[in-house]
Amino acid sequence: MFSLRVALRYLFSKKTHNAVNIISLISVVGVAVATMAIVCVLSVFNGFEDVAARSLSRLDPELKITPANGKVIVNADSLAQVINSIDGVKASLPSIDEQAFAIFNDKQTPIRLMGVSSKYADVYAIDSTIIDGYFLLKDNATSYATLSVGVAVNLMARPGGYDYFRVYAPSRTSKINPANPMTAFCGDSLVIAGVFQVNQPEYDADRVIVPLENARTLLEYTTEASAIDVALKVGVEPEQVSTSIASTIGNEYIVKNRYEQQEQSFKMVQIEKWITFLMLAFVLVIASFNIISTLSMLVIEKDENIITFHALGATHKMITRIFILEGWLISLVGGMIGIIVGVILCLAQQYGKFIKLGGDPSALVIDAYPVRVVATDLLVVFLLVLVVGFVTSQITSVFTRQRLKH
Repeated sequence: MFSLRVALRYLFSKKTHNAVNIISLISVVGVAVATMAIVCVLSVFNGFEDVAARSLSRLDPELKITPANGKVIVNADSLAQVINSIDGVKASLPSIDEQAFAIFNDKQTPIRLMGVSSKYADVYAIDSTIIDGYFLLKDNATSYATLSVGVAVNLMARPGGYDYFRVYAPSRTSKINPANPMTAFCGDSLVIAGVFQVNQPEYDADRVIVPLENARTLLEYTTEASAIDVALKVGVEPEQVSTSIASTIGNEYIVKNRYEQQEQSFKMVQIEKWITFLMLAFVLVIASFNIISTLSMLVIEKDENIITFHALGATHKMITRIFILEGWLISLVGGMIGIIVGVILCLAQQYGKFIKLGGDPSALVIDAYPVRVVATDLLVVFLLVLVVGFVTSQITSVFTRQRLKH
């Protein structure tokens, strides 16, 4: 308690030499600025993660059921009916996701074929992503395809023309005939209904949405599906329904929520976030070197006080503890100031949107840097400040002990 009271007095009292005052101020400011930068950067990464999650939610199902082994669910239609009977489920729709090849006029490109049910538009906000034409799967005997913006650009295709959009996939049953290689492929012709864009590379690059029946015919399936997309009723917790579905359908299938469906994308965001955190933590360590200089000069300045403490019965260990606590206090004060200022700046950006993104606003999903402050991030930053303060104090304690021996 004595060591802490003396350390607090040394921290806030005016030093004899102005150089010590200046270096002490620089130490606090350096720690504060580095801490503030870490808080702001982590919050920006959280904001971009939210933007990605909002974009994905328009086309990704709330829950997705895939086979634990193999490529397709053989009895997808009957399994969808079983899932429909589970409490909290609004709809369960079989879907197909498979590689294919598309030709339009004289251009061709590989695509990712999405075969979806006729109820797809009733469950998902696909209409809100259409930038040209409209979303349509079937109209009497005509089948339609809705292209992602990447496919539309690659093929120079758009709705309203008379040319058919042709899709091909390797036949699963036919053998290759060298005289006529096209017999090894199944094909289908569709009319282009619209073009969609969700500002997410996984969808915008090569996706084409077609009726489920056409996708099954093209791939020579009957009741098979790549997955079953599950939509939930309003107010239902996905985790609760996911547990119910898993217990009903057994271990042959995997139930994934939206984050698990795009696990790789979100994992990359997290990796980038924490690599950036480590880089800024290194900056904080460099800034904390000023604390070592401050404490070293403070030890020299307080020689007379140290002699007085010795005369009053203070031990070397007690005096050393004063300067260790002093280093911690400098880090703590600077860190707390940095965290508070960082949170204020982030909240100001969150509600005021002062810092804008560069580029054409009409081509961007958002026009300002998104931020979201997370309490666990602040806790991690605070612990980092304490650890850095402890390390710098321990380094200074070595100099203090050597000084006390003389």
